[in-house]
Formats: sequence, structure tokens, C-alpha cells
Amino acid sequence: MRPKENRLLALLPENEYSAVAAHLEPCATPRGFIIVEAGAAIEHVYFPCSGIGSVINVSSEGNRVEAGLFGRDGFAPTAAAVDAPLSILEVAVQVPGFSYRLPQTKLWDLMQTQPMFANLLHKSTHVLAIQAGFTALSNAVHEIDERLARWILMCHDRIDGDELALTHEFIALMLAVRRPSVTTALHLLEGDRFIRSLRGLVIIRDRAGLEEFASDAYGKAEEEYERLLGPLRKSPR
Repeated sequence: MRPKENRLLALLPENEYSAVAAHLEPCATPRGFIIVEAGAAIEHVYFPCSGIGSVINVSSEGNRVEAGLFGRDGFAPTAAAVDAPLSILEVAVQVPGFSYRLPQTKLWDLMQTQPMFANLLHKSTHVLAIQAGFTALSNAVHEIDERLARWILMCHDRIDGDELALTHEFIALMLAVRRPSVTTALHLLEGDRFIRSLRGLVIIRDRAGLEEFASDAYGKAEEEYERLLGPLRKSPR
């Protein structure tokens, strides 16, 4: 898989791409792979070409909730783009894939000499912050079925095809709800024929219907991404 499968790397002019690509290291990212633990030093920065990662808030008592997600549209951890030595948040892989990574020290060096690279990282960091803000809003005002629809759409934006390998347990963790609530919400979306839910697998059947159902839970962060960085999805569905 080529580095340019990552949206940010693909947007670089050829001279800057060559400068960055010279230091990229290929890396498989299986499900459950921890890119960085909460409170740990940032050693590498990952540019996914496939798969999906989660940015997770972890409280001092061990409570966890997803603040945002990313895939080939971005990079992680975003704290590296401001030369932060530690990550306050945990970053973990939820859908397995493939990435290229840079040592944190090399990333910062490249940002000083490659202005477009630095600009793209700052824009991507901004968009992820916008997404996290709307996640907080959605958690506060939307029902679980609307939140689930939003989350499925966000995952769908970052994959090829219409199949998401996700367990009920993992979805419950990411949405900070109990597993039975996820099962009920999945059945509702399946009853409306938006998705098909199998053991460990969600299949998107009606993308347009799912977007309409999600209503204002989905769309604002995606619009901001496209305004600053171009199309989020690889191809129209």
C-alpha cells in the first residue's frame, strides 16, 4: 500500500512528499493496537492508509469514552503537531489496517522545513478538534440510535466498501453506553433497512437513509474537513 493512500500525504507537493516519504516506516496496525497510551511519551506519529483509530479520553479512575476517530483522512496523535512530548489521550486502533509512521523528533524537524506539510497537519488537528466538539454535543442532546447512526457514517467515510468489522462490545465502549443499548439501537437501524447487523459486522445498506436519520448529529465536522482538505470519502457511494 502506497503512502499516498493517506489523504494528507497525497496533498503534499512532490518536493515535500519526497522529503517526508524518505523517513516513513510501514507499519501494520491490528485491532487493539495502541498508538500511544494516555499520559505516555509520543514516540511515533502514524499516517493511516487503511483502518480506523479512536482518540479516547481516559479518566483518573479508568472511565473511557471516545472523543473522535480518524483513518486515512488524518494522522495521530495530533499532539505531536505542537511538539507536545506526552499524549493526554489514548489513541487505539478499532478497525485493523496499515499505516506509515514517523519518529516524533523527525516529524517536528520536517514541520520546520516543509511548510505545506506543517499546514496540512495543523488543518487536520483543527478538524479533529471540531469533530470532538460535535461528539460532545451529540452525546448531550441525541438519542443513542442517532449517535450510533452518526458513528457508523463516520466509520463508513473512512473505509472502502460497505462492511464494518465492529463488535457490539466495542461500539458500546466508544459510545459510552451499555451493550444492550447498542443491540437495541442496531436493531432499530436494521428494522429501517439502513444497515444489516451480523455478529461482529455492520453492513451499510442505505447511506442516504442513514444520513437523513442521523439529522444534525452528522455533517458539520465533515463539511469543515472538505472545506479545508477536500473530499473525505474516497469515492461517491
